Amino acid sequence: MNNEMDPRKLERARKVFASVPYAKFLGLQLGAIGAGEVSIHLDVRDELRQNQGVVHGGAIASLIDTASAFAVLTQIDLDERVTTTDLTIHYLRPVTTGRMTATARTIRAGRRLFVLAIDVFNESNLMVATAVTTYITIDRNSLKHSALP
Repeated sequence: MNNEMDPRKLERARKVFASVPYAKFLGLQLGAIGAGEVSIHLDVRDELRQNQGVVHGGAIASLIDTASAFAVLTQIDLDERVTTTDLTIHYLRPVTTGRMTATARTIRAGRRLFVLAIDVFNESNLMVATAVTTYITIDRNSLKHSALP
C-alpha cells in the first residue's frame, strides 16, 4: 500500500486499534495501512473454530468489519465517527489452519457514506471470502451515552 496519508490519521489508526478490546480478544493484528486501505490478520486457533473444525463465519465477519472500519478511519476527520450500516459477505472456501488476511479498500467515499470492498485470503493466497460494506458518519451528539472519546 503506497497510499499517502495524513500522519495524524495513521497514528490515530494505530492507537485506536491497540485500544479495541474485541480486536484483542479475537487476536486481530494490524497490517499495512494506507489512505482508504487497511489489512488486518487473524491467526486460526481452536477458539475460532465451529464444531466441524472450520473457522466460524462470525470470526471472519469480525475480521472483515474491523478491516473496513479502519480503512474508513484513515479517511475521516480526526473528530468524526462512523458506524456500519450493512455488510454482505460471500464465504468462498473453508479455513481450518493458518493465517487469514483481510484487505479493505474504499470504493467510494462520500460526504456521509463510505462503500468498501474487502477480500480475505488464506496463507496460500487463496481467496476465502469477499464482502461489500457501507459505513455512515454519525453525529457526535448522538453518542452522548457512548464510551467513545
